[in-house]
Amino acid sequence: MNAISSTNPKNQQELEKIVGVGNVQPWDKIESVRQQQIIQCLAPETPIQGLIYPQTQQQLAEVIAYTNQQQLKVLPCGFCSKIDWGGLVKNIDFAVSTQGMNQLIEHAVGDLTVTVEAGMKFSQLQAILAQKNQVLGFDPSYPETATIGGIIATGDTGSLRQRYRSIRDLILGISIIRYDGKIAKAGGRVVKNVAGYDLMKLFTGSYGTLGIISQITLRVYPQAEVSGTVILTGEAEAISQVNQILLASALTPVAVDLISSDLSKILGLGDNIGLMVRFQSIAEGIKQQSQRLIELGEKIGLKAIYIDSDEDNLWQQLKQQIWQSESQDSIICKVGITPTSAVKTLIQYQTLGMIHAGVGLGVLRFDSISPETLLKLRNWCESQGGFLSILKAPVDLKQKLEVWGYAGNALNLMRQIKQQFDPQNQFSPNRFVGGI
Repeated sequence: MNAISSTNPKNQQELEKIVGVGNVQPWDKIESVRQQQIIQCLAPETPIQGLIYPQTQQQLAEVIAYTNQQQLKVLPCGFCSKIDWGGLVKNIDFAVSTQGMNQLIEHAVGDLTVTVEAGMKFSQLQAILAQKNQVLGFDPSYPETATIGGIIATGDTGSLRQRYRSIRDLILGISIIRYDGKIAKAGGRVVKNVAGYDLMKLFTGSYGTLGIISQITLRVYPQAEVSGTVILTGEAEAISQVNQILLASALTPVAVDLISSDLSKILGLGDNIGLMVRFQSIAEGIKQQSQRLIELGEKIGLKAIYIDSDEDNLWQQLKQQIWQSESQDSIICKVGITPTSAVKTLIQYQTLGMIHAGVGLGVLRFDSISPETLLKLRNWCESQGGFLSILKAPVDLKQKLEVWGYAGNALNLMRQIKQQFDPQNQFSPNRFVGGI
């Protein structure tokens, strides 16, 4: 890959006038860990000049205005925790990181809202909210490094969607930088949307292909008094049965996750498929709901475990086993199927996997898998009315397979939206569905 100094030193000079000396890193000056993260998202032989770190929303807007004028293509990112999700990006000139844009804009404690810059880390914002006994209603894959903007751009909601729904439903306002460097706003403290689009929902899961998120206003929630988790393990048919009964009941869990037998074993929960159910409320409410679920599970032959002390650590372990790997060869897939097919999907292949039972969205992780086997699993998901997309995988595997596996009828509409928001195709080219 070419360094910025050997391709066009004028770009570095002009960009440093905007963001300051030291905030434009030529490729050969970027730390090796960050280089490897970026390389994992690029198509082979893709040249990249460097990495830009705007420190304010205005600087970001000016950077994009400059890249637009110079017909330079950019790859938006935060701390790069999910930069390799999705398709392999082509023809990129610069990566643009929001990690320097990490300020709290406003925390309206009484209104249960918070406004932050897109580069603020999830963990940092949670710590700020905790001081007022408030929390966010989502739990992303990489809580220590993920930025709020990156979480929204990848639609990375987590297990708490059972209670709080998708992250797109928690966004009250958003500011984005358009392809021409202008700032567009929707929701929150402004009166009207831009051009009739619901930008909050449109930019959720857009993978940095429509513009760059710069500020977000989120709904927050009171911190629960107590948290407790019920774990049911046993035969797949019984797990499927108790899951359906639970979801149709009056019980109000904040998280309901089906976990594969491999994952259950690693977590020390036995050798069978399992159901992890989390309750958060007042102590008496959790006690009553947990007991009802335990009785229900034991009645149909399932083993039940109740954890209250240090149960947060169990959920963190669950997340880590799926998402954190020392190997660059691990493959992580996102699946979506009907909730009634969730258990059948988990037992198709012996691997680490979890599915959010209420919505049928989940994640499967393979240390190794052939393209042929992966296609069979995709076909299985599609036969159940769902999908399988490859989030994270070695570059050579992503070259062999169509990453998204999209079989819907909205591709033309998505391309029209891309053309409307990014007519020069300067944001993350080829990262999204259909080469968008």
